[in-house]
Order: sequence, then C-alpha cells, then structure tokens
Amino acid sequence: MFEVNENYTRVSEFVIVGFPGLHPSFYQLVAWFFFFIYVTTVVGNFLLVVLFALERSLQKPMYIIMLSLALSDIGFATVALPKVIARWWWDDGTISFHTCLFQEQMIHYFGTLNSLIMMTMAMDRYLAICYPLRYPMLMTNQTMSGLTVFSWMSATVSPAIGTIDFTRKVAFCGPNRILHAYCDAVSLTKLSCSNMAAIQASSIGLAYFVLFVPFSFIIFSYVNIIVTVMRMANAQGRLKTFSTCATQGCIILIYYIPRFVVYSTPYIPNLTMTSDLRIGLTLFYSLFPPVANPFIYCFRTKEIRAILGRWRQGWRNSRTEQSKLNTVAVITR
Repeated sequence: MFEVNENYTRVSEFVIVGFPGLHPSFYQLVAWFFFFIYVTTVVGNFLLVVLFALERSLQKPMYIIMLSLALSDIGFATVALPKVIARWWWDDGTISFHTCLFQEQMIHYFGTLNSLIMMTMAMDRYLAICYPLRYPMLMTNQTMSGLTVFSWMSATVSPAIGTIDFTRKVAFCGPNRILHAYCDAVSLTKLSCSNMAAIQASSIGLAYFVLFVPFSFIIFSYVNIIVTVMRMANAQGRLKTFSTCATQGCIILIYYIPRFVVYSTPYIPNLTMTSDLRIGLTLFYSLFPPVANPFIYCFRTKEIRAILGRWRQGWRNSRTEQSKLNTVAVITR
C-alpha cells in the first residue's frame, strides 16, 4: 500500500487544463475543430461497420480487421473527445476522480488495441504478398476472427496492471490540475503524492513493450514485403503493391514515431518539450489515424467504392421513380 502523510485531503475531482498557452479567445474555434474531428471519425468508421454488416461480399479476413479497427477508433474517439470538446466549448474542465481513472485506463486500452490491430494487419499483408498461394489457407475468416478476439481480450492486460497499481499504491493529496487534454498516466503520476518511482518504471516498461513488440513485427513484415515486391517482374504490380503499402506505412509511422518521441523525451538529457507541444503531438498521433483510416484503408479499395457507387445509384433511381410517381399523381388530378 502507499505511504503518505495522514494529514492530506483526498482529491475528489481533477481539472483538465488542455493547452496551457491557449488564449481564451480561441476556445470556441478549438472546440469546433475537435467536434468536427469527432463527427468525422464516428461517421466515417460507422459507415464501414454498416457496410460490413449489410454486404456479405465484404466478410473477408482483410475487412474483418478493418471492422475491428473501425470499432476501436470509434471507441477511442468516444472516450477521449467529448471531454476535450466540453473543456473548450463550455470551459468545463472538471472531471470526477473515478471518471478520470476510467478514461485513463480506456485510452490506454484502445491504444494497446490499435497497436495489436496494426500488427495483425501487417501480418495479413505479409502473408498475402509473400505467400500468395498459401494465403487463402493460412488466413481464413475463422483465423482472422480468432486473432481479432485475441487482440481485443489481450489488450486488457496492460491497462489492468495499471489499474491495480493506481488503486493500491497511488494517492492524490491536493494538486488536481492535469496538463493534458484528457486523463493520461503520465499526467496523473505527476500529481500523485506517493512514491512513484516503481510505478513509473512499470508503466514505462509496459508502454514500451506494447509499442515495441508490435512495431518490431510490423517492421519485419514490411521489410519482407519490400523484398518480395522488388523481385516482382511486373512493374505495374510492383507500383500497385507499393502504393497500398506506402499509404498504410505512413499511418503506422504517424501512429508510432511521435509516441516514441513523447515517451522518450523525459529520459534524454538536455532535451525538453513544452506542455503545449507534448499535448499537440499526443493529440496528433491519437486522432489523425482514426480520422484517416476509413479513407485510407477502406474507401480506396475497389470493392467498397463499387458498393458505395451502387448504393448511390440506387438512391438516385429511387428518387427518380418517386419524382415520376409524383408527376403522374399531379396529372391524374
């Protein structure tokens, strides 16, 4: 258990500060920006969920992992952004103690889950490109569904360890202003009056494990993909494969590289990062991929574009038929 001075006042709520250097005159603009990000994320990813549910032709391994990523992105945006929007829209940064801890653990959960999903996606591309003849046998719907369920369940392990540490060993005695846009482990540990050395070491170790293990496999997969593609005799096939992998690679780099920078900066001598820059980088690598994923992974694929085109044409035909019926009704009168 934690050891602290008995004469302290327990914290019952925290205050989300957001960007410390942001002038109040920009609060509404920032709130509208994050509201737009939230709506775009939810609508774009929800459309993918609807497409997968209605179109049996999309029930394939590649789209199963895209569905998992879409649900994860919706979950993360819903956990993180409403309070971010409220902070600047209504200048309401107050969040209860237990709600803050719940948000912190859920953000950690979805971060871990996205890392595992990207690793699974890299595995799928690796098998499809490096072993095209064996791919249909190796990656079936059942296999991908099993990997997806495993990702969603195993992602709970790291946040669960963090929850046990926080509930048993951490006390908050007074300072309650969180220098972030939402509750995160780094900001909360800075406010604790307990001895955080062991807990910080454990948290950093878990964070790097969650990042490095999937990222290492992703690098391995893409190196092998590049080698395989370079051996292709068909130049058009090489270009098409590189185009797909390059787009996915950019999102992966955006997701991982800024994370490494944010996590590593406190441990690099003579290197400091302002709170505004740290918060900005965190929001960028957290929110840009969920917004971009529906367009990059889904709407660029021929099958989904064909389905959307068919839906649009059907909607136009129904409007035309309704217009004709209305015209006939007017004439008959």
